[in-house]
Amino acid sequence: MSTELIVYVLTALAAVVIVLTRLRLGRGDRGAGRLHMGGGLLQVHTTAGVLALVVWVVFLVAGGDTIGIVALALWWIVVVAGLLILVRWLPSHGRHASEGQEDSWSDGPGLSILAHVGMLVGVGVFTWAYLFGHV
Repeated sequence: MSTELIVYVLTALAAVVIVLTRLRLGRGDRGAGRLHMGGGLLQVHTTAGVLALVVWVVFLVAGGDTIGIVALALWWIVVVAGLLILVRWLPSHGRHASEGQEDSWSDGPGLSILAHVGMLVGVGVFTWAYLFGHV
């Protein structure tokens, strides 16, 4: 399998992660996890994700070093925001700690871990492919 094909597949998967995160947490309710995530972090994740996806696709189609660097910077913002979103699954201790809340998407943090650690790996591959001229 060529590196370009891997990058294209990971690009599609990254789009799925961005959309599903928005759908899962953007309903206005508490969402799954142990901690409530504010809307700002979700907005950063979604906005940077959509921009990263658009700029990255433009880079893949048209090329250009500046476009590629901007796209990668946006992807890394998405990764950091996504990993911060994962914090909602960390165990809480103390007198006012609450149990983790489930939702209809999964029975725990598995889906979130898969998506956001996968995004970290995918953006790492994007960065590697860009740096070594494979895209």
